[in-house]
Amino acid sequence: MSAVDELKRLIERAGRIVAFTGAGISTESGIPDFRSPGGIWTKYRPIEFSDFLASEEMRRESWRRKFATDATMRAAEPNAGHRALARLAEDGKLVAIITQNIDGLHQASGVPDDRVIELHGNATYAACLDCGRRHELAWVKQIFDVDETLPKCMACGGILKTATISFGQAMPEAAMERAYEVTREADLMITLGSSLVVYPAASFPVMAKRLGAKYVIVNREPTDQDQIADLVINAEIGATMSKAVGVN
Repeated sequence: MSAVDELKRLIERAGRIVAFTGAGISTESGIPDFRSPGGIWTKYRPIEFSDFLASEEMRRESWRRKFATDATMRAAEPNAGHRALARLAEDGKLVAIITQNIDGLHQASGVPDDRVIELHGNATYAACLDCGRRHELAWVKQIFDVDETLPKCMACGGILKTATISFGQAMPEAAMERAYEVTREADLMITLGSSLVVYPAASFPVMAKRLGAKYVIVNREPTDQDQIADLVINAEIGATMSKAVGVN
């Protein structure tokens, strides 16, 4: 039996699948991994959350970077890997996606919002750090394009930031609790495109395995969790998942 056939068998037998996704699933849509050559972290030093709060210039620099790199994310579309997960959600097998990604491509592929748990937030819109109100990036850019004017919340006048989790910023409590909840219920955990080195996010697949779930890793490179997985496939995510799920 081939590795893909084994993955297909595990999917067919599972009733409550949870996917854990990282940058590797979105690189196939043309979004560079932040850590890879050409990624944003090879060009810019990450801005710490405390610096963002303390300095107007750091906030301006954050928005400069966002709008300088935003075209790539806006142009990206869900790929075969995203669509395969959407099919599993449609079939009722996939109960949740725990994602490290901030691109919104799982939702764009048709996975319902309430099944996507974003541990690192979402870069496709902005949010007020005081009241949480959502603001669309087109409106923020319109404000910022006027002499790099810093946008303020339309509701309370608070500081606006892309709705992502920055270095030094607390992980979102509701998302973390929801991720723990679905992990405890999973009978199959599939990690797709994650190097599994960023914690606490990478602890969820380990937890699922310890609680008795089958564990599959699909990634182009080996990971530190390969030794505990029931199945490891080092290959392209889109092609692998399409074959396993039976979608084009």
